[in-house]
Amino acid sequence: MKVKLLFCFIFFMVFQYHLFSQIKGKVTDKDGTPLPFVNIYFEGTINGTTTNDNGIYELELNDSLDVTIVYKYLGYTTKKITPSIAQLPFILDVVLQEETLQLNEVAVTAKENPAIRVIKNAIKQRAENRKKLEDFTADFYSKGLIRIKDAPKKILGQDLGDYGGGLDSTRSGIIYLSETISKIAKSKNEFKEKIVASKVSGDDNGFSFNNASDVNFSFYGNTVEFGNQLISPIADNAFNYYRYRLIGTFYDDHNNLINQIKVIPKRSKDRVFTGDIYIVENKWSIYAADFKVTGLQTQILPADTISLTQDFIYSKVDDTYLKVLQSIDFQYGIFGFKGNGRFTAGYKNYKLNPEFEKKDFTNEVLSFADNANKKDSLYWNKVRAVPLTLEEQNDYQIKDSLEVIRKSQKYLDSVDAVGNKLNLGSLLFGYTYSNTFKEKFFTLTTPFANTQFNTVQGWNGGFGFDYLKLNKEKGTRLNLATSFNYGLSEKRFRPKGSLSYRFNNFSRPFLSFSAGSEAKQFNNTNPITPFGNTFVSLLFEKNFAKFYERNFSEVFYSQEITNGIYAFLNLGFEDRQALFNTTDYVLFGSDNSEYTSNNPLNPDDFENSAVEAHNIFKFSFTTRIRFNQKYLNYPDGKFNYSEDRYPTLLLGYEKGFASNTSSNNFDQFKIRLYQNFDVANKGRFAYNFRAGTFLNGENISFIDYQHFNGNRTRITRGNYLNSFFLLPYYNFSTNKNYFEGHLEHNFKGFIMQKIPLLNKLNAHLILSGKILATTANQPYSEFGIALGNLGWNKFRFLRFGYVQRHFNGITENGINVGLQF
Repeated sequence: MKVKLLFCFIFFMVFQYHLFSQIKGKVTDKDGTPLPFVNIYFEGTINGTTTNDNGIYELELNDSLDVTIVYKYLGYTTKKITPSIAQLPFILDVVLQEETLQLNEVAVTAKENPAIRVIKNAIKQRAENRKKLEDFTADFYSKGLIRIKDAPKKILGQDLGDYGGGLDSTRSGIIYLSETISKIAKSKNEFKEKIVASKVSGDDNGFSFNNASDVNFSFYGNTVEFGNQLISPIADNAFNYYRYRLIGTFYDDHNNLINQIKVIPKRSKDRVFTGDIYIVENKWSIYAADFKVTGLQTQILPADTISLTQDFIYSKVDDTYLKVLQSIDFQYGIFGFKGNGRFTAGYKNYKLNPEFEKKDFTNEVLSFADNANKKDSLYWNKVRAVPLTLEEQNDYQIKDSLEVIRKSQKYLDSVDAVGNKLNLGSLLFGYTYSNTFKEKFFTLTTPFANTQFNTVQGWNGGFGFDYLKLNKEKGTRLNLATSFNYGLSEKRFRPKGSLSYRFNNFSRPFLSFSAGSEAKQFNNTNPITPFGNTFVSLLFEKNFAKFYERNFSEVFYSQEITNGIYAFLNLGFEDRQALFNTTDYVLFGSDNSEYTSNNPLNPDDFENSAVEAHNIFKFSFTTRIRFNQKYLNYPDGKFNYSEDRYPTLLLGYEKGFASNTSSNNFDQFKIRLYQNFDVANKGRFAYNFRAGTFLNGENISFIDYQHFNGNRTRITRGNYLNSFFLLPYYNFSTNKNYFEGHLEHNFKGFIMQKIPLLNKLNAHLILSGKILATTANQPYSEFGIALGNLGWNKFRFLRFGYVQRHFNGITENGINVGLQF
């Protein structure tokens, strides 16, 4: 028993020493104002800590009590202190003095702007400095915090709740707080991160999205990918975008002369930074950066302003300045939501130029250590690079305490009881009954929500029922959906249903069965939307959409076979029937206009259809290959993303067989290649190519032709690389060889921001070219010029352009309006 007590006592003493073996204090200016994000580290190293918003810091001692501590903060003189530490914890409050900047006589009297010399040297040395930091490993800490102010209680009639319990009586407070500890490695264009600890306020199973790769900003490149491609103040072409002014000079704690230079944009709405950059004399490396940009410049539209600050410390061992601290502060406001936030990143334990092996880097960019989200408060108190503020401590305590309650069945049922009440909106727009605790959801759609018009069915709509069962822990998803459509003019009832299941959230195997009856557009990609067809039909008497009846049953399966390779299989039976117009109803008719027939091959033929009744089995197989696909490997799922450097390739095969009319059987091979990428600071270029060929398809049904996404409404919504601007919907449909190509370059303000007056529009100049070639027709082409990013304030979803099409020596001009949300 005594031995046990002795060991307990020894453990307690060791634990106590470890818990309190630190230096604590507060850093202020001469007036007592707390200084946030002061870099504090031991002399001779770059490892240490940082003050929080209240100027509080905690510095962990490892071995000796005989240390010299460095306090470094932009705009203030670096201070070194060698404290006499008698016992731990040791309280050490520090007052920093504002830096005294100097401008020497040469700089003041020089005919040439003295900042130009510094920036030219920094540009000349930029590639060399970047090369020094291409390969490294480091420890990474990140904290993300987002606040909301005066949050609305409802939006579009939906109750927004209390955001996890983080709001006060004014509906203001923290809505997101998270921390991560990671091991990171970088080698040229490769990057990997392993999160060893993750903490999310109010979610004990949460995994932070504060990833190192997302904030890996370097001004040593010509551009900085910060929402948009922003021009670095030391880019090769920086003088085309910036003016510079030397604010002054000072010496750092290693007696290196630091030049503080004001960076001033020549055009305020260019993709540029505003602020100060600090350049080390002779080394011409970055000592610090303190910049601001707007949400419009970064294309992060909810943001008003964003501040990006970086701090570097000189490593004598590596003879270079290493980034040790970065903070991103922002204010946002959109749809009645407003607030601010900060994402802090800290780096330490750098190792430059490690001997990487090829196997060290794979397409897995992010992974998690086992139980990364299960670290206790003792662990976090030890490793946290920035002490928590009182506000942050309270948020963790309150939300973590509430979490148990908010996950309970009693609480979730009470919340559901409020949301499950029927009201007038339920009758008009549909109703959802939720059982959140069991992750079950029942949805009923009403005719009002999906009523539409076409000349085949007339006014049509109906009811729909949807059952959804989730298992977030396993990543499974079971869905049962049914719909019942009725056309008033056609007097035809069409039921349809499906049953689908997703097996996991990693390779995402997905299986579905569906069957029913529907009026289907001949082009199954629906080039004209139901709303668009209703609009132009009722107001302009233009029934562009053409339909046939499809009675079907089919099975679909998809899965990621291996990273970057996805497979899609579909097998189905279809019974097809012709459909004819049953109504000529219009709201605003004209004597000079009338509806065409439902025959896409002959719009003037109201007696005959484009297809004869038949049935057929169809099989299709498509594989999608994303070259060099990167992915984030979370414990609860795999999340893929493709790099701009590589295209995506799709290979497809489609077969029609066992038709009751043998001439309808066919084979088609397809290929598609698409990509979009930034062209330095000149904007973004994109292409989309498709090609295919039919075997024994000479007499197949018009339904199985290859159709192309035309447009005669002059309105384009969505992806401009998937459709033409002026192409008739079915004039070029083919059962032979075909090639379709779309090119587009969005200058992203590169040109428009340089034109006086027009630059006030914040518009993007967009050039596009399209071509369609088939065996049966001469090549068809379109060329367009447009202004995108039009709108007002932060709502910029409009695109207005001029289009010219060429076919058989005939040129047609037109206007196209685009909507992209």
